[in-house]
Amino acid sequence: MGSIDLVSVIIRFALVIPAIVFHEVAHGYAALTLGDTTAKDAGRLTLNPLKHIDLWGTVLLPLLMTAMFGVGFGYAKPVPVDPRRFQGDRRMGMFLTGIAGPLANLAMAAVAGLIVRLAGISGIVGYAAYLFALVNLVLMFFNLIPLPPLDGSRVLPLFLSDRAMRSYQAWERYGFVILLGVLWVLPSVLHIDPVGAYLGVTVSPVLKVLTGVS
Repeated sequence: MGSIDLVSVIIRFALVIPAIVFHEVAHGYAALTLGDTTAKDAGRLTLNPLKHIDLWGTVLLPLLMTAMFGVGFGYAKPVPVDPRRFQGDRRMGMFLTGIAGPLANLAMAAVAGLIVRLAGISGIVGYAAYLFALVNLVLMFFNLIPLPPLDGSRVLPLFLSDRAMRSYQAWERYGFVILLGVLWVLPSVLHIDPVGAYLGVTVSPVLKVLTGVS
């Protein structure tokens, strides 16, 4: 790996941290507006990354994936949420707290895209902004996959009937195992990469719209 590639990897990895932190804080603030003070009481409504860092999910996984694939995703320590404390419908409350994280990523990607349009991509500022938009869009769309522990598992139930919800909950406990299979087993064994294909048709078009860069 050349020095330019190494610099790119370091920049992309560094940009994952604020993207993840803002994502988690958004969950906490959404829960707070619904009456749940669990995240606030736990001291998680802060932008201090030390309060959110998970050694594997926030450091090692993003660094490994960035080095291997050019862009990485990761996760922080999940912000604690107690649906029993929500004011109103719990399913709607889980939807709102779940979608808050991806929406925060979309907002950051939009701001970064505006910087790219104003500064161009040739300079360090524009290049970093472009990568930040990319990182946030990858995090947003990846987290919308409806498998636990991803945010999509909180968003999807709002659109399910009670019967479908019971069926979903029956296999929800296997969500992480299924996710690992989709991420690593299918691509390495069957050479099928559904997540890569999904990100390809979602991230790339939105990134082009936001940044104006093909």
